[in-house]
Amino acid sequence: MHSRRALLYMPGDDWNKINKAITLNVDSICMDMEDGTALNRKTYARATIAKALSELPFGKSEKLARINAVGSGFEKDDIEMVLPCQPDGIVIPKIETLAQIQWASEIIETAELSNGWALNSIRILVGVETAKGIINLKEIASHPRLDGLIFGAEDFAANIGATRSRAAWEVMYARSAVVTHAAAFDLQAIDMVFIDFRDTLNLKIEAAMGAAMGFTGKQIIHPSQVGPVQEAFTPSEQDITYAKRVVETFEAHQAEGTGAYELDGKMIDMPLVKNAQKVLERAKAAGKN
Repeated sequence: MHSRRALLYMPGDDWNKINKAITLNVDSICMDMEDGTALNRKTYARATIAKALSELPFGKSEKLARINAVGSGFEKDDIEMVLPCQPDGIVIPKIETLAQIQWASEIIETAELSNGWALNSIRILVGVETAKGIINLKEIASHPRLDGLIFGAEDFAANIGATRSRAAWEVMYARSAVVTHAAAFDLQAIDMVFIDFRDTLNLKIEAAMGAAMGFTGKQIIHPSQVGPVQEAFTPSEQDITYAKRVVETFEAHQAEGTGAYELDGKMIDMPLVKNAQKVLERAKAAGKN
C-alpha cells in the first residue's frame, strides 16, 4: 500500500500540469476526469491521461486516475481508456454502494487477467461525499480491492444542505465516520481539500487537525500545498524518538512481568503503546526510519 500523505489532483486534460506534478515528489498524483475536467473535454482528458501513464516518468509518485461517478454515463469509457496503461489505482468519486465498487473491480480484474498482471495489483480508492455514502460506509469499506476512503467535504455539505465554514463543524460527523470506518477495515483515510490554496497558515492548521483525528493523508489541489501537507502527516523527529522509547521501555517492562508503568511522568499502558507503534509505522511510510 502506497503512503498517501498528499494526494494531488491534476486536471486530466492539462498535459503541462501533469508534467509539473511529476517534478514535485508528491506521494500520489491523481489525474482527474471528473470535476477537474469540463464536460466538453472528457474525451481529450482520457487520451491525455493514457498518454501520461504510458510515457511520463512518475518516479516514486503513485499514479492514479479519477473516473467520473458511476451512473454519470462517462465512467465506462473513462476506465476502459486508462486501464490498459496500468495505473497504480483508480479513484471513484461519489460512491454510495458496494455494488458501484464491484462494477469497477470486475473490469479491473478482467484487465489484470488479460494482461498477465498480478491480481489486485491495481487498487481502488473511493470518494465518500454524500449522505448515502456516509450511512453505507460499513458495506463500502469492506471491498477487498479497496485501499482508501477519501472524504469530499464540499460535495457532502452541498448534499445535506450545509454551509461550509472554516471550523468545519458542519462536516465533523461525516469526517469522523470516514476515519472510523477506514481504521476498522485497515484502509487509508484521506482528508478533505482545503480550497484556498494561497492561505498556507490555515492549510497547516486544517492538515494538523486531520492528522490528529487519525487521517493518514489529505487531498490537495495546488503544488504549493504539497510541502505543508506532507509535513503535517509526517511524524516529527521528537515524536519518533518518543515513540521508540515507549515501544522499547514497554517491551523491557513486559519481559520483567510489569504491566502499566511510568515514563516521563506519564502512565504507559497498551493504548499508548499502540499509538506509538502507529507513529513509527507512519514514519516508516514517509521514509523517516
